[in-house]
Amino acid sequence: MTGLLIRLFIRHPARTADQRVREAYGILGGAVGLACNLLLFAVKLMVGLLTGSIAMATDAVNNLSDAGSSVVALFGAHLAAKPADDRHPFGHGRMEYVAGLVVAVVIIAVGIDFFKDSFSRIFDPCKVKFSWLLFALAAGSIPVKLWMFFFYRNIARRIDSPVLRATAFDSLSDILTTSVVLLSLWAGTLTSFPVDGVAGVIVAVLVIFGGIRVVRDTIDPLLGEIPNPELVAALEAKVLENPDICGVHDLMMHNYGPGRYFATAHAEMDSLADPVRMHDSLERTEREVALSMPVVLTLHCDPFEKDDPEYKRWRLAAVDAAKRLDGRFHVYDFRISRNAHSLLLRFDLLVPRGCSADPAELRRKFREELCKCGERVHVLVRIEHAYV
Repeated sequence: MTGLLIRLFIRHPARTADQRVREAYGILGGAVGLACNLLLFAVKLMVGLLTGSIAMATDAVNNLSDAGSSVVALFGAHLAAKPADDRHPFGHGRMEYVAGLVVAVVIIAVGIDFFKDSFSRIFDPCKVKFSWLLFALAAGSIPVKLWMFFFYRNIARRIDSPVLRATAFDSLSDILTTSVVLLSLWAGTLTSFPVDGVAGVIVAVLVIFGGIRVVRDTIDPLLGEIPNPELVAALEAKVLENPDICGVHDLMMHNYGPGRYFATAHAEMDSLADPVRMHDSLERTEREVALSMPVVLTLHCDPFEKDDPEYKRWRLAAVDAAKRLDGRFHVYDFRISRNAHSLLLRFDLLVPRGCSADPAELRRKFREELCKCGERVHVLVRIEHAYV
């Protein structure tokens, strides 16, 4: 069914990097969710009213909130596809994250309201009327929600959409919620215990925790989370395909919506090479990255003395010293300069963010290690942390 819907409503479904295709996927997901959830809301509300079950009515309103979330997803997909403008030069892709956050807030608000109503029903229970026909009607929502889970997950994977991933999780939690409600509806015929109210409380708690999880998953990219390590590795490998580039560091990546990354990096290049040719070489790599990856890359030329034997010797000594101190340390932007009495070594040291080493102590240790090479040296170390 999912494949059929995609073929009917999505032109060029494989071109998920195209924002028009992403928008079409988002609209399809929102429209399907709206139709299915409105249908389930009507069925469950009817069952809840006819049986007098607060848990079933709560589950019905949960589906209504899901329908509202589908409307938010529709608008989110449409707004995220808007091109960049003067006020938003990086585009509107983060609207998908904002839409996902709205979905989460709606889920939590509905869950809190459910909890209050269900808790009061425990102390003031009402008679629940059981009917196998109504029970079967409500149970029919489970296979519908199971299909919706696979439908949303399929589309979310295709376009890397946090909104649809959140909606897929919500569909899965709805299956558990409806199962609890159906069990309480049947159990209410066997005991005078307020099963309906207790089930409503359980459902409300599940809804609230589901909303909190969605908040966590959607707020991280808004705050600025670490990019996918596989994407980082692929980008570095792509840059190093250029024979003029000997190394890459100081890579920073910023996400402006699924499939939209802006990145900067320092590319190590021979200081004796023609600067115009190096500039053209870097621009060629930037274009190749833009054509093959969802990244707009800006490269900064970082010249180093590629063939100077003294430079090589001291740089290798600094790298070896870093490895002896901590295998996670990385040396780059290495420079040397001499005066009449000593040699000055300047470089950046990449250390893990959890490293508590004192910079002055690191400089002292590096000086001790490098002085073993037989010359009087001064060491100037700048501590840096990775952003990827």
